[in-house]
Amino acid sequence: MADESKYDIVAATGCPTGIAHTFMAKEALEKAAAAKGLTIKVETHGQVGVENELTAAEIRNAKAVVVAADKDVQAERFAGKPMVNVGVTAAIKDAEGLIDRALVAQPEGELAEADDAPVSSTIEKESVGHTIYKHLMNGVSHMLVFVVAGGVLTAVSFLWGITSFSSTEADYNSFAAMLKIIGGIAMGLMVPVLSAYIAESIGKRPALVPGFVAGMIAIQGLPINPNTGMIDAVGAGVGFGFLGGIVGGFLAGYVIVGLEKLLSGLPKNLDGLKAIFLYPLLSTTIVGLVMLGISGPMAAINTGMMNFLRGLSASGPIVLGLAIGCMCAFDMGGPVNKAAYVTGTALLTEALNAGIGTPTYEFGTNFMAAVSAACIVPPLITTFAVVVGKKYFTKPDFNAGLVNFILGCTHITEGAIPFMTKNIWPVMPIMMIGSSIGSILTLLFGVHDPAPHGGFLVLPVVDGGLKWVLAILIGAVVGGILFVAFKAYEYRKNGDKIVED
Repeated sequence: MADESKYDIVAATGCPTGIAHTFMAKEALEKAAAAKGLTIKVETHGQVGVENELTAAEIRNAKAVVVAADKDVQAERFAGKPMVNVGVTAAIKDAEGLIDRALVAQPEGELAEADDAPVSSTIEKESVGHTIYKHLMNGVSHMLVFVVAGGVLTAVSFLWGITSFSSTEADYNSFAAMLKIIGGIAMGLMVPVLSAYIAESIGKRPALVPGFVAGMIAIQGLPINPNTGMIDAVGAGVGFGFLGGIVGGFLAGYVIVGLEKLLSGLPKNLDGLKAIFLYPLLSTTIVGLVMLGISGPMAAINTGMMNFLRGLSASGPIVLGLAIGCMCAFDMGGPVNKAAYVTGTALLTEALNAGIGTPTYEFGTNFMAAVSAACIVPPLITTFAVVVGKKYFTKPDFNAGLVNFILGCTHITEGAIPFMTKNIWPVMPIMMIGSSIGSILTLLFGVHDPAPHGGFLVLPVVDGGLKWVLAILIGAVVGGILFVAFKAYEYRKNGDKIVED
């Protein structure tokens, strides 16, 4: 019987949402390894946690390691193994290439001498850009569940009436009020969680404390007494939101890294004191003072960003919708998509805090509706295309397109990625066109979505829900027609045969 702890390749995959990319990368790596006659075990870091976890023996016995992740997957475990460390989409696009690169990478670290893996002059190191992005997405992945839970609960509270949470209004309902309280608390935790888990990705567990503190300061700002104009613990400050949370997270993480180096000369028997006293005390003091010190400039930058978006809105729904649509469909769950989505949730948070009927609420919920529409359209494009142009698609693609109907309706864009990666040109522009149409029409129709996720599941709380569905369907149909036209051209070019992958 073969030793079950021995695999040719071990891998770890993880994406910010932990829903689609993570498992698509796993499947791609398993198929690529099988095609090469290699055994592989892939550990996934999804939204439910770590599954198929790698053991120390499996890591040590492996010939090479592939890390395809946009979040922290504890890659330090693999030190000394031949390894490639890339973003999760790289495994979806070229899993075979990654395995080939891993097998010839040069091992480095304390385990290197114990390995018999082949060595070449090629050293696969993680780029600085991907390192920063990975830390950021570790925070975003932990934050998203708070966004969804808090946003949807807040939105559901509106089912009893738009002011049903207020005991002074005629439509007051105590259960609706409790839902809004719970949802508001969850939404309020978004920035601290974002900051804390960016920090945790950099400085591990010791960085959580200063990370959370930095996030709370980002929400509250520097408290000033309005009468004296001086710093006052019971005064009021101006928060600086998501941008502040990101800055605070990186600051907290690297402060911990610096303290670890600074205190490394202390006796080993003081490790417990460092972990429970010195690290939290010193890091929180340093990070707290810096965050309070930069609160003024950060608040100004945050205000400027929001004003820029409102100014873009003043340019008309076509300009704003085109920007949103192109960003959401560009990489479908990647960094550009996440930038649009996180901006939408930031504006939605401001909207819900401002209250129904305010200009801030109108803008924020309209922007969120446009972002959601742009994210829903791409998978529905593939569904329309495989149904209308069935003869142009392989059986696996047809089945995937049908599944994408469910994914799209629940706001999961990633299902369209395999279709795009096979033909980035012209499929990516087609997806961007469809998403932009859905987004533009959503803005033109004046749809307002107070929920940050959920797709058509949150239709009952969407103001202008039928118009929203119509906007999305128009974008999906236009994109689907263009996609079918491309596949038909490809079909004829191949002598009336389906182009196999």
